[in-house]
Amino acid sequence: MDIPTSTLAQQALRPTELFVQETGSGTPLLLIHGLMVSGEMYRPALPGLAQHHHLIVPDLRGYGHSRALPGPYTVTQLADDLARLLDDLGIDTAVDVLGYSQGGAVAQQLAYARPDRVRGLVLACTYAYNMLSLREHMEGIALPWLIRILGLRRLAGMVSGAGGGARMSPEIERWFQGILTDNDQSRMVEASQAMTAFDSRPWLDQIVCPTLVIAGAEDTAVPLAHAQMLVQGIPGAQLRMVDGAGHTLLWTHTEVFTKLVNEFLASLSGS
Repeated sequence: MDIPTSTLAQQALRPTELFVQETGSGTPLLLIHGLMVSGEMYRPALPGLAQHHHLIVPDLRGYGHSRALPGPYTVTQLADDLARLLDDLGIDTAVDVLGYSQGGAVAQQLAYARPDRVRGLVLACTYAYNMLSLREHMEGIALPWLIRILGLRRLAGMVSGAGGGARMSPEIERWFQGILTDNDQSRMVEASQAMTAFDSRPWLDQIVCPTLVIAGAEDTAVPLAHAQMLVQGIPGAQLRMVDGAGHTLLWTHTEVFTKLVNEFLASLSGS
C-alpha cells in the first residue's frame, strides 16, 4: 500500500499550544494518536475519513511537533489539552472523537470529563486498564526501562513488527518506524509511565455518548478481552472485530477501518 501524500493544513498556534493539522469537511472528527507516535500515524486513513469529516489531527503534549510542551503527560492533562484545543480552534459544538491504542485512553477521559464536547466515540485497539494480566503488568513496568536502554530507534524495530495479525508492508513499516523515532526519548519515558496509571473501569458506565469499539481479532498487544471490557462497561457500546488483523490494523486493514468508522459516525447523523 502506498502512503498517501499528506493533505493536512497546519494551524499557526501559539508556542504554548498543541501542534495541530486539519483537512476535510463535514462534522468535526478529532483523531488522537497513541504512545510514542504522533498525529502523522493517521496519514494512510486520511483520504477515506476526510471525504466525510473535518479532521482535527493534533500532536499530543510531549509528542511530535508538540514535544517542547512540558509535562505532566497524564491522560487527564492530555484530555484537558484537547478540550482547550477545540476552544482555540473556535469549535463550539460537540465533535466526534477517535482514539487509537493509548490514544483511546485519552479519548475515554475526554468523553467522561467533558461529555458536552463529544458527540460520538470510536475506540480502536485500546483498553480501560492495560495492566490486567501478569504479562501486561510486567510489560508496563519494563517499557520505560526499554525506552531508556534501547532507545527509540532500536525499540521502533521491535514494536513495528509486533502486535499479531497481518504484517505491515515493508514501506509502511519503515515509515511507521520513522514516526516512532521522531520523538524525544526522555519525554516518551515519562509518557509511558503516565499511561500505565490509567484506569477507566470505575467510570466507564458514565460515558454517555454512542460508542464504537474496533478490535483486531488477532491483536496480541491489546487482546480482545480489553475490547469486550469496554463494550460491557460503556452503555450501548458496539463491538466490531476485524478478522486477520492485529494491533496495527489501521495500517494493514486501512479500508476496512475507515469504512467501520464512517458507517458508525454516519449513523449518528441519520445519513
